[in-house]
Amino acid sequence: MSKKILIISGEPSGDLHASNLVRNLKSLDPTLQFYGVGGELSKAAGVEIIFDITKLALIGLVEVLKNIFVVKDARDAIISRIGRERPDMAILVDYPGFNLRMAQSLSGKGIPVIYYISPQVWAWGRDRVKIIKKCVKKMVVFFRFEKEFYKAFGIDAEFVGHPLVDVVKVTSSKEETFKKYSLSKDKKTIAILPGSRESEIITLLPEIAKASAIVSEKIGGVQFIISKRPDRPISMYDAGLKGASFDYKLIEGDTHNIVAASDFAVVASGTATLETGMLGTPLIVVYKTAFLTSVIYHMVKDIHFLGLVNVVAGKEVAPELLQYEMTAKNISDKIIEALSDPSKLAHTRKELAGILPSLGPGGASMRAAQAILPLLKS
Repeated sequence: MSKKILIISGEPSGDLHASNLVRNLKSLDPTLQFYGVGGELSKAAGVEIIFDITKLALIGLVEVLKNIFVVKDARDAIISRIGRERPDMAILVDYPGFNLRMAQSLSGKGIPVIYYISPQVWAWGRDRVKIIKKCVKKMVVFFRFEKEFYKAFGIDAEFVGHPLVDVVKVTSSKEETFKKYSLSKDKKTIAILPGSRESEIITLLPEIAKASAIVSEKIGGVQFIISKRPDRPISMYDAGLKGASFDYKLIEGDTHNIVAASDFAVVASGTATLETGMLGTPLIVVYKTAFLTSVIYHMVKDIHFLGLVNVVAGKEVAPELLQYEMTAKNISDKIIEALSDPSKLAHTRKELAGILPSLGPGGASMRAAQAILPLLKS
């Protein structure tokens, strides 16, 4: 009789990693059946989607409170389904605000819970470790320091490496990328990655656009590449770029090639900062969220950095402009400072090159599948 697995991811990056994990689990056992919360990637991998993540791409306390009924609908859909079709295991992928509550519900019903992609409890909210110890059978983690962190609390954690090692690839040279998008080889090129969530794009892009205009006016000879998410409407970007007075191309997809071809990047805090660092492109990290969310984060945080690229490096390799520091002037100052100092850019590239070895070898998703499958069969 085939085993059924509930899998829950709540945002695009989690959907990507969940889909790759599902494919690898199916390659080890083709009889496995999956249902749960995810997006198009999970659906394509063979997951029956009972609630779509496009409704759940929230961040921060205030954003969640504003969408409390959406969160409740998702939880109700899951509870209803497992009442009719009990899974043999639940795999929770990142998204701690939602998934840790689900871990409590699932564990209370006697369903074994595996957590894939650790919540950043080492950064803030360490009280959540108590929930993990009580409700999660095994943590499958991306970073070596996470394994040691959980070990100190007596929690079973297995380091499998980071799946981005397999995902972040450059498939065309700088010359090919420039030719493909009609970019000038005589201009400095700056990539803009304004986030994946709707709230991020709406909040961050207008200020980054103002900064880009200042840079163009002050130093000239610059061009900007704005990375567009395929799952976001063009109107959202048009609104953020309304009246833009700088040379830019809005390019959908192909993010790794355009970032690798750029001299510098402005990146919304998140997984994209680590991807940019892996590609060796110097960057600044920007972010702004609701005031109350920011206050609460600063009250409970246990680390000095927000950008994942800095967390992994263990030091600031990319300056961070957060909340009220994220102004057009500050962003433009950082860009101009970086582009005006080739030796500093070279030093940053050297620092970024040290990140990749810490992420482990390729094949992380398969190792994760191999770590999870025996638990399902037992």
